[in-house]
Amino acid sequence: MHMSDQWLHWAQRLQALAQSGLAFSPNAFDRERYEQIQAIAAEMLAAGSGGEVERIQGLLGAEEGYATPKIDVRGVVFHEERLLLVREKLDGGRWTLPGGFADVGEAPALATEREIEEEAGYSARAVKLLAVYDRNKHGHPPYIFHIYKLFIRCELISEEQHLVANVETEESGWFREAELDGLELSVGRVTLKQLKHFFEHLRHPEWPTEFD
Repeated sequence: MHMSDQWLHWAQRLQALAQSGLAFSPNAFDRERYEQIQAIAAEMLAAGSGGEVERIQGLLGAEEGYATPKIDVRGVVFHEERLLLVREKLDGGRWTLPGGFADVGEAPALATEREIEEEAGYSARAVKLLAVYDRNKHGHPPYIFHIYKLFIRCELISEEQHLVANVETEESGWFREAELDGLELSVGRVTLKQLKHFFEHLRHPEWPTEFD
């Protein structure tokens, strides 16, 4: 981890310690100390990201129980050597793989298939876990929570598209590898390096799952 990223690692660890401490400590004095630690973590995250301390404190305070990484699933769908991407409304119309946070009670494969259908309008079947990445280690911009990113290869069940209006994406498209360089990507969700690497996985289906 580069020193420039170390502050994020420290802040996330402080937040996790504070959240877990608040979940298990019955001692009022200890709880007050954990709340102070959580406030310090929020200040660090705000200073590093340019966000508002009060908003970040609210997000951190809403997290309860033992702190664990969040799970972000992304569907990697190829058709005729083209990759399916969606345009994110919440990130200025930038492109990314369909996906999002997995819901509680939902298996990773099902979560990925659901995200593809909701965001791109295609029915797909999850077939292979390509990679499990620690978001902090792969060039994504800072985020207040620690995230594991699961990239799952999916195959189209049907080429027929049924895209329903939603609050997350405004359109979808199919792109060849050479077309990726000209796209504005939602790098908080996926990077150009990752997309090109998944094209390598397409050419080498025998490659094993990668993980940090």
